Amino acid sequence: MKKLPSLRPLCAAATCAALALPVSIYAQTSAPPQTHYVPSPAFDTAAIDTHADPCNDFYKFACGNFAAQHPIPADQTGVDQFYLLYNVNTQELNGILEKYAADASTRTPNEQKIGDYYASCMDTALIDKKGLTTIQPLLDEIDKVARPGLPALTGELQRLGVNAFFSFGEQQDFKDATKQVATFDQGGLGLPERDYYTRTGPKDIEIRQKYVEYLTNMLTLSGESPQKALVDAKNILAFETKLAVASMTNTERRDPDAVYHPQTLATFEASIKPVNIQPFLQAIHAPSALPGPLGPDSIIDGNPKFFPAMVAAVREADIDTLRAYLRVHLLDGFASYLPHAFDAESFHFFGTQLEGQPQQRPRWKRCSSGVDGALGEALGQVYVKQYFPASSKAKTLQMVHDIESAMDKDIDTLTWMSDTTKVKAKEKLHLVADKIGYPDHWRDYSKLEVVRGDALGNAQRATAFENDRELNKIGKPVDKLEWGMTPPTVNAYYDPSMNNINFPAGILQPAFFDPNADLAVNYGHAGAVIGHELTHGFDDEGRKFDGAGNLSDWWTPADIKQFEAKTSCLVNEYGSFTAVEDPKEPVKVNGKLTLGENTADNGGLVLAYMAYLARAKEEGIDINKKVGGYTGPQQFYIAFAQNWCENSRPAAIRAQVLTDPHSPDHFRANGAIVNQPGFSAAFGCKKGSPMVPAENCRVW
Repeated sequence: MKKLPSLRPLCAAATCAALALPVSIYAQTSAPPQTHYVPSPAFDTAAIDTHADPCNDFYKFACGNFAAQHPIPADQTGVDQFYLLYNVNTQELNGILEKYAADASTRTPNEQKIGDYYASCMDTALIDKKGLTTIQPLLDEIDKVARPGLPALTGELQRLGVNAFFSFGEQQDFKDATKQVATFDQGGLGLPERDYYTRTGPKDIEIRQKYVEYLTNMLTLSGESPQKALVDAKNILAFETKLAVASMTNTERRDPDAVYHPQTLATFEASIKPVNIQPFLQAIHAPSALPGPLGPDSIIDGNPKFFPAMVAAVREADIDTLRAYLRVHLLDGFASYLPHAFDAESFHFFGTQLEGQPQQRPRWKRCSSGVDGALGEALGQVYVKQYFPASSKAKTLQMVHDIESAMDKDIDTLTWMSDTTKVKAKEKLHLVADKIGYPDHWRDYSKLEVVRGDALGNAQRATAFENDRELNKIGKPVDKLEWGMTPPTVNAYYDPSMNNINFPAGILQPAFFDPNADLAVNYGHAGAVIGHELTHGFDDEGRKFDGAGNLSDWWTPADIKQFEAKTSCLVNEYGSFTAVEDPKEPVKVNGKLTLGENTADNGGLVLAYMAYLARAKEEGIDINKKVGGYTGPQQFYIAFAQNWCENSRPAAIRAQVLTDPHSPDHFRANGAIVNQPGFSAAFGCKKGSPMVPAENCRVW
């Protein structure tokens, strides 16, 4: 649904939820928030610019005053509805954590874990005092490793979330969603994605130069001489560039067929000769047997071209370069739990130089998010008891059912889809599972040890715990009740292999959902989010999976051709938007990378509006009656657009456009509005006006 504008979460990679959380300030042990955050109004009349013409620029009308009212704090890359709610939710989590960090008298085991994890994270004086002593054993292993020992060391580091050489994990088998299988895939990069290494514009060259400076500084802090650190940093960039060239682009990876290559383990091992993969598998705690799509001991290779190139790059690099590469990735992965200089250096590059954020976030936010990443369901269980009543879950479920009913009717009206494919589309729709708020069964953390005063050790043990939990699924039945996000998360998602839509309690708060708001407002806010996730099941990726979650060609060739013609319209529309107005290097939205999200925005809004009209009729609500000067349909569309009110730094927008499948917020509002069949009547806009073009795009 949405990625908050940040690259560097506090929690190690394997323990973070799908949403990347903002980074924060490295400060001494400190009190919780000085600023008190309050929920945004569900219908923000103050953000509306009544002098703007809604038919000319609807975003400016609905959000014209937002930026002036929400200057960007020095510790954020931007402000939008997601960030505003994230701050409120994090403040609420912090209240829970402060309580259990301070009061050890009557804590349950989970309350002990979340309280002590948080208290340890906040104790930066102790972190500084310890220096590198806690991480030194791993640094010593790296300094001593010879080439034959690299597979085992890589497995040990990857188990702790260190991004070294490639990635390994588990997933549902795309062709048999009842099975969990092992996956090898590309990885090992320090910059956000592969094109940062290959683009040739002045800004990209500057970023790579700054990256070498960052690597040099981190290696120097770890004990290398500045001269050797500079040599190693340049060699690391050259090594990672080889990995990047062999990697697929983010756009290419949006095609599920492109990342699904079943292989026997023997075939995979033959592609990486002379590397012995068994020590790696043992060190990362993979199961002794890897049952997969081709029988016993078989895996999914996400990018078969990557691994021979990776092995060649390792073979060509000298051992000092490989050691320096592993050292800096280890230090970078745990910089938040190391002395101040490491944390500050990491933020300076990834936060300030890549995204333009001048100042890090307060430590209490970082540590609250860190607990959510490491022990999300233990913390989330307390959160939902306090902030997500059963009545909110019931109202949300009603909206979900209304919107699913709207899609059922919408499919009947499609003129471009054959009756044969319509039947199968409805079969899939009727199999979608709805998950609201929080899991039915909470995760068991009894085997995770949390030690007060051991911030780095807690983070490492939490990451290893999650790694082992995930890999233990290989060969086991799929748990369809499992969640991929924690309950407090400000986000939502559709899972094509599960064929389910998921809405954590964290996003079902004002402004996105307010149990006291008018029907039109909730359907414009949360309803559009629900419709968005449901439509993901039928976008250019989701449509390739059937109702059972299997990668399956259930469309007729003629319907595929029609669908691709419809979606190419969206590719061209969004691809024409200029996100960064730079006379030297203007940055346009990537219409292909963002196609899935744009399809979901457009289709989801159509469905939410249909559902709103049907619900209003059933409840006898007069949609033409004005509330606060606006009719129901006007409130609906304003609420939707206000999901995307923003004030963002240009550097953050640039980073988003280059890496993120979501379009910048401004374009998510107007880009969808121009394609809405109900908008012109709601605001009396004439055909041919900017918001009601003569030709528009419509898929669902």
